[in-house]
Amino acid sequence: MTVPRETLQSRLHLAAVLLCAWLILTSPWVSMLRRIPAGAGLVDWAHVVLGCAALIAGSTYLYACTRGERWRLYFPWLAGDVGAAARDLGGLLRRRLPSAEGGGLFAVIEGLLLLALLVVGVTGVAWLALQGGAEALACREVHIVAARVLMGLIVAHVLAVATHLIELA
Repeated sequence: MTVPRETLQSRLHLAAVLLCAWLILTSPWVSMLRRIPAGAGLVDWAHVVLGCAALIAGSTYLYACTRGERWRLYFPWLAGDVGAAARDLGGLLRRRLPSAEGGGLFAVIEGLLLLALLVVGVTGVAWLALQGGAEALACREVHIVAARVLMGLIVAHVLAVATHLIELA
């Protein structure tokens, strides 16, 4: 029995949301630099395990969202199509809410969010694979910057969803 695409995407979205929320909210208590410390606690180990799970969920979600020609919806700029996003940005400057349809600004935000999730996960796994060396610290720094970008894109995504709900009301 195959799961319908919308159901699969909804489940993957929920998994990514819950995992990211936990990882972000508990990240101030993660205490790892070059390696997982000998006395690592539950938060440290959970960050590693759930971070790997988030990479799997995020990668699968990215694939589910972009298979076939659907990648053009989330990454129109890869095909040289920036018109809809540019119109939406121009509309924002004139205090008009962008439409949630048509691969405009909202879709670009979603695509960038998916990429940021992938970068955060890959750099976290790279840190794990390289732990103990100077390269691990470099991966950690990129991981932290990517996580901050991810958080900013999450805020933009939530605002986009909220404005879409206003549009529907």
